[in-house]
Amino acid sequence: MSLTLIDGRSGAGKSSYARRLAASDGTRILTMDYLYEGWEGLMIGCATLERILTERAAGRIACWRDWDWHAYAWGDERTLDPHESLIVEGCGAITPITVVFAERAIWLDTPEDVRHARALARDGDDSWWEGWKQQERIHLDRHDPRGLATEVVNLSD
Repeated sequence: MSLTLIDGRSGAGKSSYARRLAASDGTRILTMDYLYEGWEGLMIGCATLERILTERAAGRIACWRDWDWHAYAWGDERTLDPHESLIVEGCGAITPITVVFAERAIWLDTPEDVRHARALARDGDDSWWEGWKQQERIHLDRHDPRGLATEVVNLSD
């Protein structure tokens, strides 16, 4: 029941990195995108992940609702078996609480111009970019994910 956390700012390459890690053994990926309450919900996502991983560590099945980006509301209920290996990817994955449970905590460093171009290509819109950057700064200041990481990877391509 291994746990890997992958954190970094928007467009850093977290989803792609997680898929590459999971490809070798089929480890389940939990994407933070479904824990945020929309574009203003990064801190809610952090708190939800902390609860999920605390329940998992206690041997309990964790339950939560995914954020439905199309309906812009909470959607389907999800569960996590406490014995299931897991990769969590997304901004907010590494906090002082979550890192305690992880075998690996990976911070992805990527220059802002590269991240912004990736996000724009991915989403076709960047109207959310500045507001999200403010929430990322709060996460960085409050949780110091880069400092808590067991590995820092530079993805500056």
